Amino acid sequence: MGCCWYTCPRRWVCVPRMGIAKSCGVHVLWYAGQLGITYYDTGDCSVYFMPDMPDNEDLKLLQKVIDEVLPQCIVTSAKQDHSIAKFLTNMGASTSDVDKPEIVLFPNTDFGLEVSKQRILSRQFPFIPSHMTATEKILYLSSIISFESPLMVRALGGLLKFLDRRRIGVELEDSTIGVPILAFKKFVLMDIVNMDQDTYCVLQIFKSEVHPSVYKLASGLKEGLSLYGILNRCRCKWGEKLMRLWFMRPTRNLTELNKRLDVIQFFLLAQNHETVLTLQDCLKNIKNVPQILRRMTLSHTKVSDWQALYKTVYSALCLRNTCRSLPSSIELFQTISQVFTDDLHYIASLISKVVDFEGSILENRFTVRPNVDPTIDEKKRKLMGLSDFLTEVARKELETLDNRIPSCCVIYIPLIGFLLSIPRLPTMVDKSDFEIEGLDFMFLSEDKLHYRSARTKELDSILGDLHCEIRDQETLIMHQMQLKILERSAVFNNVIEYTAHLDVMLALAVMARENSYSRPSFTHRHGIHIKDGRHPLMELCAKTFVPNPVDSGEANGRIKVLTGPNSSGKSVYLKMVGLITFMALIGSYVPAAEAEIGAVDGIYTRIHSRVSVSVGLSTFMIDLNQVAKAVNNATERSLVLIDEFGKGTNTVDGLSLLAAVLRHWLSQGTQCPQVFVSTNFHSLMQLKLLPDTPLVQYLTMETHQDGDELVFFYLEVSELIRNGKPIRCIDHPSKESQMERCKSLVERFLCLDLDDPQVDLQKFMHSAASIL
Repeated sequence: MGCCWYTCPRRWVCVPRMGIAKSCGVHVLWYAGQLGITYYDTGDCSVYFMPDMPDNEDLKLLQKVIDEVLPQCIVTSAKQDHSIAKFLTNMGASTSDVDKPEIVLFPNTDFGLEVSKQRILSRQFPFIPSHMTATEKILYLSSIISFESPLMVRALGGLLKFLDRRRIGVELEDSTIGVPILAFKKFVLMDIVNMDQDTYCVLQIFKSEVHPSVYKLASGLKEGLSLYGILNRCRCKWGEKLMRLWFMRPTRNLTELNKRLDVIQFFLLAQNHETVLTLQDCLKNIKNVPQILRRMTLSHTKVSDWQALYKTVYSALCLRNTCRSLPSSIELFQTISQVFTDDLHYIASLISKVVDFEGSILENRFTVRPNVDPTIDEKKRKLMGLSDFLTEVARKELETLDNRIPSCCVIYIPLIGFLLSIPRLPTMVDKSDFEIEGLDFMFLSEDKLHYRSARTKELDSILGDLHCEIRDQETLIMHQMQLKILERSAVFNNVIEYTAHLDVMLALAVMARENSYSRPSFTHRHGIHIKDGRHPLMELCAKTFVPNPVDSGEANGRIKVLTGPNSSGKSVYLKMVGLITFMALIGSYVPAAEAEIGAVDGIYTRIHSRVSVSVGLSTFMIDLNQVAKAVNNATERSLVLIDEFGKGTNTVDGLSLLAAVLRHWLSQGTQCPQVFVSTNFHSLMQLKLLPDTPLVQYLTMETHQDGDELVFFYLEVSELIRNGKPIRCIDHPSKESQMERCKSLVERFLCLDLDDPQVDLQKFMHSAASIL
């Protein structure tokens, strides 16, 4: 057995795997093809765990997790088999030094099953109420953690050990302070549609760009023109994070997809527009609660944290109350109504009754309201009344002083106490001149001499150090509040999860309304049917966009071979098919009049080659790798988009490769994936390199020719726009139909009596022009 973790830029991941082989690594306690994974996210101070799931020796599931989590460190067992060693070696070779995760070896004994269980059960977590007995704690944790997944339990135990050793995020704190863990959350890769980074890149689902402002270069990359960029209308960071997660995990779970679409459909109803605005106003006040709770566990809470927490709790209650007025038939609304418990009301009430926000901002520290603690109120009253009282004390002190001293005052300095302050006389030159009988000299400051007198000593004994005492007592109250809030902090996990869900739904609904998207439907049959489909990015950039249909069925036309001249829109069409399918698989409305999406388990592309010097491969070799990936992995449920494959080499080889790939898929019969191919290899059709089968359908982009010359309609469209005339689709008749019209027109002309003055030849010519 072997184990291993990963630590990521904001996550520290522990993935145990026990192998059919004698040992393995990557905390990949891989046994009988099962894989368990855990990781720690410093962003929300949560431990994520994945129940034991099947994985093959090629470790594709593990690779998917690494791609999604982006680990910074992989901690593996000193014992590892050949599969894991090869996996880690290949991963290190394929990434740059900047992105390469650190590999750390830990003893295998750190990941024993019983040791890991004890490590989990004995640890003190702030979200577990302190009054729970040991038995109750076991029951509580077993309701959250899947102890029936032994590989995951070993991973979790190893992760806790690793956090204790590395002390992630608390390196500079006292050794008694442990790494804060505010929640355990389930991490599952189920029903995920397979897509690689090339597909995300060529479809422009994500596109990172350097920030244009030189002042913000340090903040990292910004999102460019991409699908994520245009759909991201989220109001809080948790919504943005969840939307990106959904983009990384397109799903085949039709139940989940229809739940999302139901919410969007509800928000798109005209009568619900005000509800949408109310929910969005609440969402923008949902702050970074995990970070605040983390500072609470470390006793580093700031005034701004209390303000942010109060706004979050108040807004969460507003969301709950709004959702309770919405139809309970929509699961999201019902869930928010239930899981946003009265713990939120308790926390909001506690903060509003205790925290004096005005005073806290004024003093830049935590202060409490009046009537919270009688002792504090009494001391504050004394502190506020000190001014008049000290004036009277100073008057009595002046009566006992030398007549040469014109004035004096009694002041209070925190941590020092009460002092008598008198002006420095011209005769007071040396320190020996400062001595006054009956007074103890303390210090000289700004030509003021400060002394302790019998009266100031009496004030110290009676009143004490009021300012520090008040601060200490208010700090004690703050700690007590923090403990009460942390005991009920479990509700914040639900707040973050479901406000993020709600935020994404609202963002997708807003985009659907603004761009006239429609709800897709799903079927278990294989095929994609789209009416008037549009490219979601291109239609925002181009002044005009011509919608196109897509009709790819189960038995007919599984392979679409698309031809047409350059710049006629072949690549845009392929990307449109991919993007509309992808949008449907994240639960979004789509840019089409209608869309029916069949079962899709993967989207594979060969559209645009990402050339990189570091890869060390030619453009054509990269093309081959992309197509090979589709050939090796695509099933009858997959969507494959291939654009101009084969043009990177000589014509004969390129044509042969394209034909061979298509013939390979055709040989699979009804197991053939849904394939869309654009090509300029017309010999593919002319030489009949593909078998005559209903599985293949040939399409072409609509064009118009004047003799042998192409007529580009954009000139005509430009003229119509300039003259303010409507743009209409041009339906070109067939040559036979056009010939019949010409014959009819000639016959009408020959029947005209040109000598007849009633014949309007000009009218006839206009009529003829309209017919032609």
